[in-house]
Amino acid sequence: MAFEIADVTKNYAMNGVGVQALAGVTFDVADNEYLAIMGPSGSGKSTLMNVIGCLDVPTSGSYVLDGQDVSTLGDDELADIRNIKIGFVFQTFNLLPRADVFHNVELPLIYRGLSPAKRRTKVNEAIEAVGLSDRSTHKPTELSGGQRQRAAIARALVTNPSIILADEPTGNLDSTTGTEIMRVFDGLHAAGNTIILVTHEADIADHANRVIRLLDGRIESDTTRKEAA
Repeated sequence: MAFEIADVTKNYAMNGVGVQALAGVTFDVADNEYLAIMGPSGSGKSTLMNVIGCLDVPTSGSYVLDGQDVSTLGDDELADIRNIKIGFVFQTFNLLPRADVFHNVELPLIYRGLSPAKRRTKVNEAIEAVGLSDRSTHKPTELSGGQRQRAAIARALVTNPSIILADEPTGNLDSTTGTEIMRVFDGLHAAGNTIILVTHEADIADHANRVIRLLDGRIESDTTRKEAA
């Protein structure tokens, strides 16, 4: 089991008023699952993404990732979980502009303290997996939008994470390039990776085998495609 979320709530105070972003969410995700999380603005999907990604902790309930309840961990421990077990892919790429593809992808491994030789091997494998081997010495400004997102996916892959968490991964791309990027995710899933997409686009969610729809902080529906069963 990749992770289990049980009766998770998340409350915020906005302008002195209490807001419940998540209102008792429960579901689990198996290893090598391909899940899309959807919902309108204000549904709680961004908050749920932050919880899954260990960027935030629940107000109540539990979040068990690889057998460990991470909902009770402190900031330093959460940072370790993020660096080791979760690979992030963002809509805005979040690449360092002055670093080339190789060094952007290498960064999480530097934080982990791996030797230069091990880093080199892992980085080259991740870059090859997304089809960017011929662009490893290029900086982000020398890449197309699709190539930048491939570099971001390689960076997410390089630590061999338990989960690849993608937030609107095609949001800044044209439709043709977006289709190419989704083929990369499809291939990563076929290779055994657990992938969570957070999206408002139905055609992107169609790539996933399972779709959870949120509404007002609750799960409105949780459906699995028959052909994936």
